[in-house]
Amino acid sequence: MDLFDYMRTNTQKKEAPLAARMRPSTLDEIVGQKHIIGKGTLLYRAIAADRLSSIILYGPPGTGKTTIARVIANTTKSDFVQINATSAGKKDMEEVVARARDGLGMYGRRTILFIDEIHRFNKGQQDYLLPFVEDGTVILIGATTENPYFEVNGALISRSVIFRLEKLKKEDIRELLSRALNDPAKGLGALNVSADPEALDFLSDICGGDARSALNALELGALSTPRDADGQIRITLKVAEECIQRRAVLYDKTGDAHYDTISAFIKSMRGSDPDAAVYYLARMLYAGEDIKFIARRIMICASEDVGNADPRALEIAVAAAQAVERLGMPEARIPLAQAAIYVASAPKSNASYLAVDAALESVRTRSIKGIPPHLRDAHYGGAAKLGHGLDYKYAHDYPEHYVRQQYLPDELTGQTFYRPTEMGCEKTIKEWLEHLRDSEGPA
Repeated sequence: MDLFDYMRTNTQKKEAPLAARMRPSTLDEIVGQKHIIGKGTLLYRAIAADRLSSIILYGPPGTGKTTIARVIANTTKSDFVQINATSAGKKDMEEVVARARDGLGMYGRRTILFIDEIHRFNKGQQDYLLPFVEDGTVILIGATTENPYFEVNGALISRSVIFRLEKLKKEDIRELLSRALNDPAKGLGALNVSADPEALDFLSDICGGDARSALNALELGALSTPRDADGQIRITLKVAEECIQRRAVLYDKTGDAHYDTISAFIKSMRGSDPDAAVYYLARMLYAGEDIKFIARRIMICASEDVGNADPRALEIAVAAAQAVERLGMPEARIPLAQAAIYVASAPKSNASYLAVDAALESVRTRSIKGIPPHLRDAHYGGAAKLGHGLDYKYAHDYPEHYVRQQYLPDELTGQTFYRPTEMGCEKTIKEWLEHLRDSEGPA
């Protein structure tokens, strides 16, 4: 490195964004992701022992994929090379492989190749890497925000360990912000900056688990806020809102606002008000509520409150939940809205919900001798000799594919659990069941 390179590197370190400056350099400085990088975990032990094999780090932006790679770079005795799949081509990879071969052959040094956004490599580029990963010429660390099982070559996946990073928790972001405020060397500690607790809470919550976003907002607030009479830079809630261009919504994911909003959302769908339902949905999305939690509540409402009045409601709710898993935000807002509006607009019936609860109560409070013999399984050894299945009538052998016979246990004969309503499709179900019950077919 010549003098100019040295000066440029030092300048970049000093002028780098706060998120880059505060990036941990050791394993124990990493915040969050304890399920994969906590003390005693497989990845922690592999990095600490410098015995890493090829891995793929998969998770949302700002959750620590590059951070873990840089910690590995600081820890390993191997050569560490980083490339970005958005700008690197085959020529870059050929140079890395050539250097890796030389390092392994001449000095016995391994090479760790970190590829950021590996999902951006096309199939040909990924195929080129495969033999060198397989024979150990390079140890691959891939980072991606996309599901690697859909975006990365299956052969590469089979030779790597997949580690899924989760969005950082609010308390993790809060710790990182406090660390940045107090660190005089890499953070804002030398600038005499303070932040109100509600401002830190807001930034920790609104960033959606993205540490980079929260740190960028904190830095913007520190650099753009004038000092007060005491020479201090004070970041208030108003400043925090301006820095991230989001208004704070009263919504604590573990407090009353959380329960009140989800309650209003469900009651609006149950009450057939799609406008109110989509409003409360938007309120939850704006505040950063877990989209999988919202999807689960829509599925429950589709079955509990719509039921057989419109069986398609559950299909659409389940499809929306699957779409949410695949898409993530911001796109996930669209299938969630579609499902919530459909459930809110559908005819309503809670007959299925009432039926299963009534049946459960019967199971809990009433004893039966057993399943009627003609309904029992006659296929296992000796069952037929015990009379199992004897005189069972196969419904498809009769007109309308129906024959009257006893299905409930003797003690519950005549009991009705399911009482279909006159709503939507359930009216047709009710009419059909009444027709069958009035049938004069063979008993």
